[in-house]
Order: sequence, then C-alpha cells, then structure tokens
Amino acid sequence: MKLRVLFFDAVGTLFRVRGSVGQVYSQVAAEYGVRVDPQALDRAFGQVFAQAPAPACPGLTGSPLREWERTWWRQVVRETFARVGSLAAFGEHRFEDFFAQLFEHFAGADPWELYPETLPALRALQQEGIRLGVISNFDSRLPRVLQQLQLDPYFSTLTLSTQVGYAKPDPRIFQAALAAHGIPPAAAGHIGDSRRDDYQGAKAAGLRALWLDREGKDSSCPERIEDLWGSLSMLNGPKQN
Repeated sequence: MKLRVLFFDAVGTLFRVRGSVGQVYSQVAAEYGVRVDPQALDRAFGQVFAQAPAPACPGLTGSPLREWERTWWRQVVRETFARVGSLAAFGEHRFEDFFAQLFEHFAGADPWELYPETLPALRALQQEGIRLGVISNFDSRLPRVLQQLQLDPYFSTLTLSTQVGYAKPDPRIFQAALAAHGIPPAAAGHIGDSRRDDYQGAKAAGLRALWLDREGKDSSCPERIEDLWGSLSMLNGPKQN
C-alpha cells in the first residue's frame, strides 16, 4: 500500500536539547544560588527519567491534565536534584519557584535546537505529497515548542501521550494517530530515535518504521537511518530483509 502519512517523534528526532538537560537545569538552578555539576545532573536525570511512569493519564483534559503534567515533571526534577544531593539547597518554596521557571523555560524555543537536516528533509517529504504528523511522549507544551521552532506548518496532526492517555510503545497511541488521518496502519510510517518506543512500538502497531540511530549505536537493525534524509527511503516501500 502506498505511504500516505509519515509520523515523527519529536525530541531526539526533529530537535534536541541545546547542550544537555543537565546544563539547562544547572544554569537555571544557579539563578537560585544552587550550584550543581551539569554532568552529574545529566546522569541523574537519565536514571530518573528511565524509571519514571509513562507520561500518560487516561481520562484527563483541560486544566486537570495540565496540572497532572506539571506534577509528573515536578517529581522528575525533584528526584533528579535529590539524587545529586542538591534538593535541600533550594528549600521548599524556592524549589517551587525554580521548577515553575524551568517548566516554562522548556515551553519555548531557547532550550531547543533543530537538527541541521530537519527542515529541508520535511520540505522534501511535503514536495512528494506525504502528509506529516507527530507522535510524542511529550505534554501540552509541545505545540508551543513546535510553533516557536517554526515546525508547526509541516504537521497536520499532533498526537501526545498525555492527551490520548497512552504512551509509546503502547499501540493505542499509534492507533489514535492513525484515526486522526482515517488511514490503516499499512498506509503510514513512523520514525523516531527510541528503538523500543518508536521503532518496535510502531512495528507492533502495524506501521512501517525506521529507527533513527544518529550516533550509530547498533548497525544490526536493518531498518535504521542516521539522519532524517533517510526518511525519504520510506517512499520506496518497506525494506525487504
């Protein structure tokens, strides 16, 4: 079946944190007089994020959903600073002020940067008549981030784990994205940087999939690309192994 829609993950696929999460956390914390090594924060964040529950809460919408998202991230940030022994340095009130600033900071363009090939690759896909969408385990801040990074004109749908109530690799988030376009899985593809959440999750849901392995971590995956120019290979149909 001809490819009609191509979905992309967001963070780590279309754009990345400028510098690192630890650097951003450290810079904002310094404004509150808390000095923390960025590399230590990077290590702690990686551990905490990997162990955190899925960013999805079925049944919530509007303000209750946005408050749930803030609570989810507040716990991740608190635990990150606790693991490096710096949480107490804030004090409870100042930590809440710090977190509010940090949470809002990540809703804008400043902490993010596009990969060099993102815009030209998306333009090339659009010129081929492919509709594009985003499937992300992000939260309600993502539309503003996409707008400020000037990515929003390229995507006709945005499927967020917190809003649909299911996070990748759960097949139901992919099903929600397909339903928004009214297409079967065989007419869609998905590309992302997580082999488990994006590649394996999409394949299990019946979509075509490519794993975006920018760092060349594992050449054993036959459906692997190293940048978004590789997404154009989707137009030639599924690879034959």
